[in-house]
Amino acid sequence: MILVLNGPNLNLLGRREPEIYGSTTLEELEELCAAWGAELGLGVVCRQSNFEGQLIEWVQQAAEEGFQAIVLNPGALTHYSIALLDAIRGQRLPVVEVHLSNLHAREAYRQHSVTAAAAKGIISGFGPLSYKMALVYLAEQLEAGR
Repeated sequence: MILVLNGPNLNLLGRREPEIYGSTTLEELEELCAAWGAELGLGVVCRQSNFEGQLIEWVQQAAEEGFQAIVLNPGALTHYSIALLDAIRGQRLPVVEVHLSNLHAREAYRQHSVTAAAAKGIISGFGPLSYKMALVYLAEQLEAGR
């Protein structure tokens, strides 16, 4: 079972700056993640919060809830949340950080990810397919027992 976490403002997908984030809504993205997970033999649970503390609690509780890995789009928390970084480091599950837009083609302040330091990797710039790539990677890792 994979936990997909989406951070602040991702509830506005499809409406907020579609020229950057695309026209896919959060609900559609969650449906895609569930379908991709099913194709890979993975259960997927999606959650979104605009609150840093809620995301931290979900990361901290993920293993206890039976999740095997986390796909995380921290939104703007990517760039400054030491608390979220510490939560990722403080638990044992693999985390893949994803972003819909290419962070390195954006404003200078968006080009650095604080949270990526604790992730297995980061996938950025492929729209919803960033999530699919993360799920494919995690499925392969879990199958290999890593």
